[in-house]
Amino acid sequence: MSTVIETQGLTKHYGPIVAVESLNLCLQAGEVFGLLGPNGSGKTTTILMLLGLTEPTAGWARVLGEDPLRNPLEVKRRVGYMPDSVGFYDELTARENMRYTARLNGIPSSEGEERIDEALAAVGLSEVADRPVATYSRGMRQRLGLTEVLLKRPQVAILDEPTMGLDPEAAHEFLAMIRGLKARGITVLLSSHLLQQVQAVCDRVGLFHKGRLVLEGSVDALSERVLGGAYRIAVQATGDGLERLLSGIPGIVRVVQERPGTCRVEAQQDCRAEVARRVVAGGGQLLGLSLERATLDDVYARYFQEARHEA
Repeated sequence: MSTVIETQGLTKHYGPIVAVESLNLCLQAGEVFGLLGPNGSGKTTTILMLLGLTEPTAGWARVLGEDPLRNPLEVKRRVGYMPDSVGFYDELTARENMRYTARLNGIPSSEGEERIDEALAAVGLSEVADRPVATYSRGMRQRLGLTEVLLKRPQVAILDEPTMGLDPEAAHEFLAMIRGLKARGITVLLSSHLLQQVQAVCDRVGLFHKGRLVLEGSVDALSERVLGGAYRIAVQATGDGLERLLSGIPGIVRVVQERPGTCRVEAQQDCRAEVARRVVAGGGQLLGLSLERATLDDVYARYFQEARHEA
């Protein structure tokens, strides 16, 4: 795998305000990477620096081997960008908007029509391509934004809050399109604060907090680091001392007694068989045993809970 986006010490200050601080990031070809964090945490500023749209205060970035500050046009030629607010000419049709975009990107008209048809078909807008964009719903406009990205046949797609404001069905469909980008071999950088959606499509994630990248890795890796384990096991049983019985099982990080007869186990592996054996050996009766994988919501909540505690 080759590196397509890399930053070292990338920093952006707006006067006394620290937007991004000492960002070291490395994205590999073909992966979907999620930038997570609340509004104002540095996600969009990072994207702007990667596209050469704002100058770093310190550090550097490389996108497909190019310096976006020195060669912004070359970066934009090979990178598709979908901002959080997509704008089109409402009085024009979707096809006419794409023709305009094709001309702006220097795509010859002879090739442009083929690319437009291909991109519209990929996002399911072929049948409504000749309707004015003013008649489009929010979800259709977001699809048209992705059409604009695909029109360039990019190697990298940068999507800033692409599912913001979409209803659940439209968001689900858009996530499927992001998977389609990966299937095409396009590297995707996805900025969002919607954790469940990010978890559904991303290979790795990075969590921003006050301009710093504080966590990075797969969901399982972050679960190990922050929660101590990627698995959560819910146990219901009769008998006394559940917490004592289960705490000594190898791989179990923590046992939380929620109420008499019910506890939650955080573990590094699926150890349900040993949990059941210990309950029965201890004279209890197993009433329920279910397994969940830890989620980004769990990681996010625990991290900020600990950060507030330390503060």
